[in-house]
Amino acid sequence: METQPGEITRLLAKWKNGEPEAFEQLVPLVYSHLREVAAAYIRREKDPGVLQATSLVHELYLRLRNQRKADWEDRVHFYTFCAKVMRMILIDHARGQQAQRRGGTAEHIPLSDDLSWVGIGSPELIELDSALEALGQVDATKVQLIELRYFLGYTAEETADLMNLSKATVDRHLSFAKAWLYRRMNPGTPRTPSKA
Repeated sequence: METQPGEITRLLAKWKNGEPEAFEQLVPLVYSHLREVAAAYIRREKDPGVLQATSLVHELYLRLRNQRKADWEDRVHFYTFCAKVMRMILIDHARGQQAQRRGGTAEHIPLSDDLSWVGIGSPELIELDSALEALGQVDATKVQLIELRYFLGYTAEETADLMNLSKATVDRHLSFAKAWLYRRMNPGTPRTPSKA
């Protein structure tokens, strides 16, 4: 998915050093991937008219543009930050949907096939955010892997490449993280779901 990592890192460094035009040069390099990720989430929505992929990416753009301090270490740091911002946007959307649906029933649309127990626009997404915050206190790397893999849609191989880890290590960390998150969100449940 990433064709110009050197260029992205160079522009991030320029942006960090106070050159706002670097942000404008960066956007076209990352936009199509972020738009694909947003579109994948929106396709899973029961009512896709409520939140559109373009509006999700534009909200991300505005939040990035308003960063007072663009302190990116590298492209991995940038992409994991984008994942966090997209997560916050989706959570804000989930809270709005939850407020509208109180007393009603909502269809469960999974965030990812591998996180089938977390629905987009559902209270579980808010719980997942809280669980990710808790996991981040224990192991921030595992949270980065979850964000890259499930919020930004990178494959396990691409995630391994971005994080400078072997695919086997990424798979092992993701398996642990998914089980940890599931247990955190479902206390008292003796087993994790088959895809956790």
